[in-house]
Amino acid sequence: MFHDRLRATRITRGYTLQKTADALDIPLRTYQNYEAGVREPHLDLLASIADFLNVPVDFLLSRDDYLESLGVSVDVSLECPPRRPRPQKSH
Repeated sequence: MFHDRLRATRITRGYTLQKTADALDIPLRTYQNYEAGVREPHLDLLASIADFLNVPVDFLLSRDDYLESLGVSVDVSLECPPRRPRPQKSH
């Protein structure tokens, strides 16, 4: 899924959430929502994200078969630290 690949790529590249948001010139919360799977970026921002992270857009969109057919490999480990659990809201 997009948000998982986005997070794994950012972590592999060694960028913080804030540095990534700053580089993309978007609010931190907006970027956090992309990694959480709450929102998805529009096309031109998707291209900017891929450029910043130095990966093909197709990688972020999980189009591995297509990339493989072109002989393209991406140096990103999809293994990354687990997400922190969200605090439970008390009623």
